[in-house]
Amino acid sequence: MKERNSQKQSDSMRSRVRTSILLLLLALVAVTATTVAWFSIADRARVRTMSLDIISGVDLRMDLDAHDTIEAYKKTLSFEEIASRIQKEKGFSMKEVPLEPVTTIDQRSFTFENGAAASAKSGAYLEFTLHFMAAKDMIVHLTSADSSKNIRDGTEILSDTSSLSEAMRISFEADGICYVYDPGLGDTMTKTTSARTFGLLPSEQMILNENNAMFSLNEGEDKAVLVHIWLEGTDPLCTDELKSAEYAIRLRFTGTDSSNQAFDH
Repeated sequence: MKERNSQKQSDSMRSRVRTSILLLLLALVAVTATTVAWFSIADRARVRTMSLDIISGVDLRMDLDAHDTIEAYKKTLSFEEIASRIQKEKGFSMKEVPLEPVTTIDQRSFTFENGAAASAKSGAYLEFTLHFMAAKDMIVHLTSADSSKNIRDGTEILSDTSSLSEAMRISFEADGICYVYDPGLGDTMTKTTSARTFGLLPSEQMILNENNAMFSLNEGEDKAVLVHIWLEGTDPLCTDELKSAEYAIRLRFTGTDSSNQAFDH
């Protein structure tokens, strides 16, 4: 009888050990699943180069500084102009300092995978201010549509690494609301009291609607818009595949009336 009880106790102990090991393995799998998206940021493990061009639509102008009249604003801003401003204000070169994967809760404060704060002066993400002015009252949209059949100038993130564009985020903050462009969302939009996250359809399918509507402009009045560009470390596609990737960002803005009817056509 004692031997039988001893055997039962031994079997019960083995069962508990196996269960504990299984639970431990499941816990490890869970931890791995939550961190696998972050690609490592050791030497040479970063996005290497980028270009950035910004284009505005009819009756809409922009610049890196505020002006009194719309004539002083521009239709396009080049990578060189933006890089020069970031070098002046943040102290680093966009051509030499690569992006690193970060994440954010409020689209203003960014952190690395270990929770450490990422500074806007580190180059881990980009931060700059755009100033907009319009020739008439309008709602500003981000659009993937090209301005004509012969010109490719719609919003697009280009890279030989296909998954990079969907791991990128670009936000525009104005009037207390942050509009976050997530290339992987398509024609959908989610919102909270202080943020709206949206995607865009491909150029040929692009429709201007509430999903891609952002801030409003009053005729002849400057509006400052804070822009952030970052690699979202928690995105499932932000993996080691993005190491040393090259990419180009093109942003195109256009205006509509309050019914989302475009002024361009």
